[in-house]
Amino acid sequence: MNRTIIKKIMNVLLVTLLLVALFFALFFCFLWIKSPGKPTQFRDKSGKVLEGSISEKVFVTIGGVKQGMFIRGKEINNPVLLYLHGGPAFPNYFLIEKYYPGLEDYFTVCYWEQRGGGLSYSSEVTLESMTFDQLTSDCIEVTNYLRNRFGREKIYLMAHSGGTPIGIQAAAKVPELFYAYIGMAQITRQAESEKIAYRYMLGEYEKTGNQKAVNELKKFPLMETDTSVVSFYKSLIRDNSMHELGIGTMRNMRSVLKGVFIPVWMCKAYTLSEKWNIWKSKFTFLKRTTLFNQLFALNIPVQVPELKIPVYFFSGKYDLTVNYELSKAYLNQLNAPVKGFYTFENSAHSPLYEEPQKVQSIIKEDVLNQTNGLADK
Repeated sequence: MNRTIIKKIMNVLLVTLLLVALFFALFFCFLWIKSPGKPTQFRDKSGKVLEGSISEKVFVTIGGVKQGMFIRGKEINNPVLLYLHGGPAFPNYFLIEKYYPGLEDYFTVCYWEQRGGGLSYSSEVTLESMTFDQLTSDCIEVTNYLRNRFGREKIYLMAHSGGTPIGIQAAAKVPELFYAYIGMAQITRQAESEKIAYRYMLGEYEKTGNQKAVNELKKFPLMETDTSVVSFYKSLIRDNSMHELGIGTMRNMRSVLKGVFIPVWMCKAYTLSEKWNIWKSKFTFLKRTTLFNQLFALNIPVQVPELKIPVYFFSGKYDLTVNYELSKAYLNQLNAPVKGFYTFENSAHSPLYEEPQKVQSIIKEDVLNQTNGLADK
């Protein structure tokens, strides 16, 4: 090979490397612009910050470690709501920012990010501290922080999916701190829920002849042991299949990449390092904790047979991430002064984002009045 050809090849390689470097530099700049690290302010029609509103990111020492939260509301004198995201310890504030379901119209909302995840990921958090008991204790401590800060005797508590074991146990331990508990995709016996979902997905793929997906699922045969259930829960095939079949995060969210991964990076409320911590926690730290084993050992109907405050369950008709029928059966047997089960006919796992107007109606008509007139009959 003569020198001229070698020189041309080297020039092509150099230009390619420069273009790749330029692409990544521009992409980094784009992400930097998209990551100011501040939640958006509420503004009036003239563009001024809405008087009496609040929108901030704060860090508070909870359970001995620094933990982060977003506190937002259009009117600071509204009732206070503590929102517990799912996972557990995988925050979903990025979906709040993307879909804006309107909770801030009725409440001053605290979107607390649980220890070990998102804003609350740090070297201070040990693997040993990642337990449901500790997360429940943290939840109660955050509740008292909000009560003291906003001068309230009680607040409202809303939990989603992996946050529901934390929320319902906190409500059972200290009911005097809460007006009501709202469980969206309420976990009951998650090991059984996973088996039901597994059988459904396997059947759907067999009907459509998707042999590749069938083979992937069969790597977790019958899921008869706790170990196989945990392994299935952590697997990519579970999340991908649930979204592909419309039983995952949302009925119409068919891609984890487009529906979850990209929106995290586009969320302006986080800095770049905070976004990195969300994924660092999910794919490394959390998988080394015992939280998942504890999740599948829970039997919430046995552990919490009664609540002394009004209880409201929101469940999507197509939710197999946390089984709809198991949640409904639990509420039927749960003792509570007021209770209501609400089926969302066009939703899977996240009615708050899929049918926000119905959620708002239930909050306005039932939750704030401690009644259940809109509940399923």
